[in-house]
Amino acid sequence: MTDPKESLIRDLVAWIADAPRPYPEVMEGWRTACPRLTVWEDAVDRGLLACEMKGGTLWVVATAAGRAAVSPATPP
Repeated sequence: MTDPKESLIRDLVAWIADAPRPYPEVMEGWRTACPRLTVWEDAVDRGLLACEMKGGTLWVVATAAGRAAVSPATPP
């Protein structure tokens, strides 16, 4: 059985890969009250997402590894 959180990680990375997002927007959209759902932390720890400072604002971007992970050529 696969970890149900894997599809959530993929969804988060795909959302960011579509367009970089301001950090507060990402945190608002992906926060969880459940400590077992570490979607954000897992995506960052795996090197799929990163934060970059642009124009005084912190942005979340998909890394090359993140974009490859959600590429249509990459099976889920």
